[in-house]
Amino acid sequence: MNNWKDSEAYKTIHLAVPVIIGELAQMSLHLIDTAMVGAISYRHLAAAALVMNAVNIPFVIGMGMTISVSQLVSMANGRQDTEQVSHYLFNGFFLCTLFAIIISLCLVLGRSILFHLGQDPEVAQLAYPFMRLVGFSIIPMLLFMTLKQFTDGLEYTRTAMMLSLGALPVNAFLNWLLIYGNWGFPRLELAGAGWATLITRTLIFIVLGLIILKHGTFRKYMVISHRQWKLNKHTLLKLLHIGVPSSLQLGMEVSAFAVSGIIIGTISALAQAAHQIALSCASFTFMVSMGLSQACSIRVSNAFGRSDWYRIRLIGRSTLITALIYGSICALCFIIFRWQLPELFNKDPEVMHLTAILLLFAAVFQISDSTQAIGAGLLRGIKDVKIPTLLVTIAYWVIGLPVGYVLAFHFGMRAPGIWLGFIAGLTMASFLLVIRFVRMVNRQELSEKQFHTGQK
Repeated sequence: MNNWKDSEAYKTIHLAVPVIIGELAQMSLHLIDTAMVGAISYRHLAAAALVMNAVNIPFVIGMGMTISVSQLVSMANGRQDTEQVSHYLFNGFFLCTLFAIIISLCLVLGRSILFHLGQDPEVAQLAYPFMRLVGFSIIPMLLFMTLKQFTDGLEYTRTAMMLSLGALPVNAFLNWLLIYGNWGFPRLELAGAGWATLITRTLIFIVLGLIILKHGTFRKYMVISHRQWKLNKHTLLKLLHIGVPSSLQLGMEVSAFAVSGIIIGTISALAQAAHQIALSCASFTFMVSMGLSQACSIRVSNAFGRSDWYRIRLIGRSTLITALIYGSICALCFIIFRWQLPELFNKDPEVMHLTAILLLFAAVFQISDSTQAIGAGLLRGIKDVKIPTLLVTIAYWVIGLPVGYVLAFHFGMRAPGIWLGFIAGLTMASFLLVIRFVRMVNRQELSEKQFHTGQK
């Protein structure tokens, strides 16, 4: 038992568990919305899917910017540099706030694009007011994510986890009031889910902000704020140097899925509803991989601050093995429960049948989806973000999306063809990212070995 607790896998999982629970809780907010809206009709479900596909791309770009905070905070924490940690918090929060406002305004002011995507007209009409509310909710959500990245970078991961868990009953209760019009509230249906999301996200951001400002755990970073809370051009550029490629990297993946969802929406509202349910299930399992990715990235970044490449190799190898095991378990679960999972979202027999088929495709890419997330996290930890962004772009946009489109429309496979494209893109991304990490570590260790040999 002691050997297990001393292992790199245990240390990464121990750090990752609160992050994973927090990510699953955030994903559960979306699943709750999907299930409660889907109970009205599959057209409402398709409208929610349309908005989420349109919002996901800019949201993930904003989320990529928040990652830069955890990376720099973790590296400074590895050097035990308290002043730099405080400095990165302030500059990172300023930069992410700016990005959040810009993204939100673009979504709110540009929501008429929903009527020009070739979707079912009734679905687009239902989605329009929902898009406005979700667009505004981007601001508190990205600010919450920024503060969460700060606490995660310091390896205090439980605070954000507890808030994310607490948001679940709040969001479900607000949905119950506003979607269905209970307790005398107006029946707002899809717009009600939008209001519930906006209120819940605002609450958790405010509470986390107050905890960081007032709790003793973070006091040493607050008492020096008068010295360190100043905008610095060099610091902002460092944040952008990590944040922009990270945003593009995440954006390439999510945008490929989002565009695929919009393409499926041109087939039929039924196909889009089935796609949304299957993708929600796959996204839920992916949150665990994301949590592992963030944890290994933080640990690698900490070791990178100390130039400990041996530790970086151990962390990388152990986390990739963990990802392989986890992906295999998820694949098995999707195969076994492919008929039961759709029932949680919609009872339409045609939607359930198509969803069960898509879940089989989701089972196939569970391992590659998990390992590509870990590969990206490991590379971010050693500050290698530009080339991986190019590799991800090739995997999803040169291979995954074109393959899916050709299979869907030229070979008549329709929605399953798009999902075969997912398999191709994720497998290629996993291979390219993991190989690059291994080569980077080997090169650095060889360089250090030659340096020490030369010294002798």
